[in-house]
Amino acid sequence: MFTMIYVNDLAGAGKIVPDWMVHFSDRHRRGSGMTFVDLVFPGFLFIVGLSIPFALGSRLKKGEPLWKILLHVVIRTVSLLAIGILMVNETPDSEQMGWSGELWCTLMYLSAIFAFCTIAPRGKTAPGERAKVFRIVSLALQVLGIASLVWLAFAFRNKSGQAIISLSPFSIHREWYGILGLIGWSYLVGALVFLVFRGNRTALLGCFALLLCLYPADRKHVFDNFWLANYVGIGEMLGAHPSITMAGLLLASILIAPEMASIGSKARFTLLFIAGCAAGALLLNGLYGISKNNATPSWCLWSCAITAAVWLPLYLVTDVRRVGLVAGPLAVAGQNVLLAYLISEMLPSTLEVLHLGDWYDGLAGPTLVHAVARSIGCAAAILCATAGLNRLGFRLKL
Repeated sequence: MFTMIYVNDLAGAGKIVPDWMVHFSDRHRRGSGMTFVDLVFPGFLFIVGLSIPFALGSRLKKGEPLWKILLHVVIRTVSLLAIGILMVNETPDSEQMGWSGELWCTLMYLSAIFAFCTIAPRGKTAPGERAKVFRIVSLALQVLGIASLVWLAFAFRNKSGQAIISLSPFSIHREWYGILGLIGWSYLVGALVFLVFRGNRTALLGCFALLLCLYPADRKHVFDNFWLANYVGIGEMLGAHPSITMAGLLLASILIAPEMASIGSKARFTLLFIAGCAAGALLLNGLYGISKNNATPSWCLWSCAITAAVWLPLYLVTDVRRVGLVAGPLAVAGQNVLLAYLISEMLPSTLEVLHLGDWYDGLAGPTLVHAVARSIGCAAAILCATAGLNRLGFRLKL
């Protein structure tokens, strides 16, 4: 999350930012390659996979009915898709709407925060009446947030006067599903695979390979006449991206497998997985190249290999041989990341509404040092703010 906020903010500094600090496609419209910035999104997909066996596994252990778990998965997916669609329509036309487009964006993000917020003091057992008040306030904010999102979706107009939602005939305007929407599709696929195969690593590894195969099949027009292809890119959104989520799910499975109890067995499995992904990436590089925007198999495999290589030492120093200096700050900063993401995306429009946009832009110049300092400060401030809100009991929950 820190890296995502940092690189997104740094991208606004313009040409003083070197090529290796921006998405490869931003400076190299043609060719094959990736920078560390292109690892941020697959890092989120990987983490989604890591979380699934623990989140859904705990529900299964409690005896929760399968239909109820599936309903939870569907609601979470639809919520991510809805926010994602609203986010990609963040360029409303002020003249067409009759009021500020920047204000629309700020209200949209604020409404999304309210729609999924819960308020409850941490570390305290609130008395019955007080707990009831917190539940009522949370519910009121959620209803207000959802109602506001619906109103904003109808109020939106782009330069051609098109709304996000049209009723006659019914349609939802989208150019794509946004980052949260792509995460939603990957979460849906990963969750369904886990519910079918649970901790069977052979099956999970097989699904990982099969999902990657959807990409070349899509490029060969196998799904052109399939109804689902009208709504989602099967090769990318249901194949390539979920394969990275499957990588996280697969590695999470070794953390809870009784036969993988030793640290050595976990490390060996992870290192072999990293080596296999790197070898596959090299072999497939000539087929479609490395491209984050196109979600090519080689990019997916490099992302899996590098992300797993980053995860292993972090796992060792946070869970196995806990190093407080590393584990403590990560645990605090990582507890409210969806809120941090929405605040970071809301920041540009909010600055414009407050007439602080020019001032903030000026902080990034005239040198790269100024831009880097601004972006580091921005990321740190947002994470500190969300950690503080989390400590006060304000959290987002999908």
